[in-house]
Amino acid sequence: MKPIIDIKNLTKQYKQLKAIDDLSFTVNEGEILGLLGPNGSGKTTTINAILGLLKFNKGTIQIFGKEMQPNAYDIKKQIGVVFQDIAVFEELTVYDNIDYFCGLYIKDKNIRKQYIEDAINLVSLNDFKKFYPKQLSGGLLRRLNIACGIAHKPKLIFLDEPTVAVDPQSRNNILDGIKKLRDMGATIVYTTHYMEEVEILCNRVIILDKGKILATGSIDELKKLAKIEEKVSVEVKNISSEFIEEIKSFPNVIEVNVKEQILQITYKKGNNNLLELIDYLKAKQISYNKIFSERPTLNDVFLYLTGKELRD
Repeated sequence: MKPIIDIKNLTKQYKQLKAIDDLSFTVNEGEILGLLGPNGSGKTTTINAILGLLKFNKGTIQIFGKEMQPNAYDIKKQIGVVFQDIAVFEELTVYDNIDYFCGLYIKDKNIRKQYIEDAINLVSLNDFKKFYPKQLSGGLLRRLNIACGIAHKPKLIFLDEPTVAVDPQSRNNILDGIKKLRDMGATIVYTTHYMEEVEILCNRVIILDKGKILATGSIDELKKLAKIEEKVSVEVKNISSEFIEEIKSFPNVIEVNVKEQILQITYKKGNNNLLELIDYLKAKQISYNKIFSERPTLNDVFLYLTGKELRD
């Protein structure tokens, strides 16, 4: 596949801290790449370096086969960026905001008019063209922010937490819009802390921490990395700490938790894990209502690779 972004040995150091540590990866044409990592992992630094907004100590960055430089405007005009913070003008209407940002790249008024309408349709803001930002809900503001960033029809789009703090309806609308952008030929770099969005959208994922790549691959490939075979949840009425400790001692059990009468057990690979648990519950006469098993999620993989401790 044709690489749209090609990064080799990228390093950015602040005194004794390496925010990016010899990073190399590609982003291929037409894919949605999930760039994931805990706070302080180097995601934002990496993106700023790719966009030519930040000087780095070592390495090369090529976009569309050309070396990226701070003044590479021929490259930058083909890039769309939607940052997490809303960046629109309060004194302009929805239509005029999109017109302004699109006008930075598209000078022909007739072409720009069509591009604006396309962006408005993409994020379903047709009924809000004459509204001012202060009149919009949080979800509508997010959709306006996206429209402003992609109205000039860029070939490469960076989306940073585009669904943070929005209602489910707006989130679905935004995710559908991102799929349409991909189907229209855009290559997308997507950052989020919502792992279910990554599973829905992304062709490939890179997990960063401390400026290094911990893992990369498709969702299925990453799930194979975690030493988790299955997670079993059981609705129990009462279970003593003694029984919990006994379950923890089962050969294939990794972790046991109880929360709001739900017993959750994480197993490593093994046979008949679920059958062993059911037999134990019956033998101990522990009453339960529902029991179900699920495969590991991307969130499980993320926590397995980056750890469960809190980050600043």
